[in-house]
Amino acid sequence: MALKKRNKINAAFSMSSMTDIVFLLLIFFMVTSTLIAPNALKLLLPQSNNQTAAKPITTISITKDLKYYINDDNNMKRVSFKEIEPFLQNKYGSGDDDIFISLHADQTVPVNEVVKMMNIARRNKYKMILATAPE
Repeated sequence: MALKKRNKINAAFSMSSMTDIVFLLLIFFMVTSTLIAPNALKLLLPQSNNQTAAKPITTISITKDLKYYINDDNNMKRVSFKEIEPFLQNKYGSGDDDIFISLHADQTVPVNEVVKMMNIARRNKYKMILATAPE
């Protein structure tokens, strides 16, 4: 009587489930990376306990060496001070609506520079939010 073994061990390994997991992780990281818009400038912001719920439409940053940057479609663009007001007027027009602009100024920046930015916002009827770090 010829009896055959039914328990044969198959040495082949199916990679289909592993590739599915890899593709799902790849899609997850691609989607989450597009949602993150990091601020590439290293600023030491002043500290405060107060927070605002307003959502700014753009960000203006002033570094400690008085270089100005505007967040233009999630890209930090370096501009001179004279270019800021025309840029904002061309992009957002006058401040008839509630247009909020976030100002990120290093804590070592002279108050005079911050006041100049606030004057631009007042002339164009924008609302300026001064960004701070939590205490």
